[in-house]
Amino acid sequence: MTGLQYDISKIGGVGPAIMALLPEIAVRAEETEQARRLPADLAAKLAAAGAFNLSKPASLGGNELAPLDFMKIVATVAEADASAGWCVMIAVTSTLGAAYMPEPMAREIWGSDDVITGGVFAPMGKAEDKGDHYLLSGQWQWGSGSANCSWLGGGAMIFKDGELQKFDNGAPYHRMLFFPAKDVTFIDSWHVAGLKGTGSGDFAVEGLKVPKGRSVSFVGDQPRDSGALYKFPLFGLLALGVSSVALGNARAALEEISNLAIHKKTPGGGRSMAQRATVQTDLARATALLGGAFGYLENAIDQCWLEAKGDGQISIKGRANLRLACAHATEVAADVCKTAYTLGGGAAVYSDNSLQRRFRDAHVATQHIATAPAVFELAGRILLDQPVDMAML
Repeated sequence: MTGLQYDISKIGGVGPAIMALLPEIAVRAEETEQARRLPADLAAKLAAAGAFNLSKPASLGGNELAPLDFMKIVATVAEADASAGWCVMIAVTSTLGAAYMPEPMAREIWGSDDVITGGVFAPMGKAEDKGDHYLLSGQWQWGSGSANCSWLGGGAMIFKDGELQKFDNGAPYHRMLFFPAKDVTFIDSWHVAGLKGTGSGDFAVEGLKVPKGRSVSFVGDQPRDSGALYKFPLFGLLALGVSSVALGNARAALEEISNLAIHKKTPGGGRSMAQRATVQTDLARATALLGGAFGYLENAIDQCWLEAKGDGQISIKGRANLRLACAHATEVAADVCKTAYTLGGGAAVYSDNSLQRRFRDAHVATQHIATAPAVFELAGRILLDQPVDMAML
């Protein structure tokens, strides 16, 4: 890999080990896509390198990295392969549950240095309150990286005596429940346009007994761990992960088309693409747009991190600015990948062309709820001092 946006070798503990895996991740990107999942041996190597422990509490042996370092690592892995970056991002954000869960339960799940966990926050399940445990049934979509996980989590609406429970504000009460992956039925549903290698198929459980201590509410609970990282809301860190993948993917697409433009000759003309004014202009605009998106997101992270390290919580406007920066970055990244794909010409339409894969991966990332177009409305309401559902921030 050349021309990386970030030098993650300076991120102690994990950076050098992850850097060493990048060439293999890049070379095996097509294999990953064809398999429709991250190969098990590659996932194990990433786990051994500590790639899935970036946000795990230090009290459990995790790195508890600052969000900007999390962004740098995920974006760098995504430069090698967006699907691999996505799997890292999902596994890392799933460890946030460890900061909320009672320590013995958290250690049971995340105590091992090389454990891989995942899950789906969306409350697609139903959990019946049985006193000291929940009886859980449900099927969850977008189970990214789940085939390589030892533990999974699934969001669920909470019922008691058949009645849906409510938060104090009247909204439906839901929690994320964690359970061993061996208790799960995996469903081969991941037949998609992009991010094929993430293995984001459905998984399901039926009548599974889950101790209450193995559940968290990222909306209603307060984190047990007092670290500044855990002042960041789940949706903020999830959006940061999605946009980091998108930016790294776009950075790689831009580098690839730049190299191609220098060396590829125009048919019949003998000139390289790089000598054409339209190519020069499109590439320059894409470079500026992508650099601006990186900078805006870095600034938003820095502002939130400064607030998180203080005595109070991250402000509403700080949260909104972070979400806006993430949505903007994901959208810009998709536009940059479109530019690279278009400049790639006829060769880019073939399914084994990496520019086409970058294009497809970018446009699947834009569909994630954490960075979808609706986020612009959410941020706009905050900017205009309008009421908003804080649970979404």
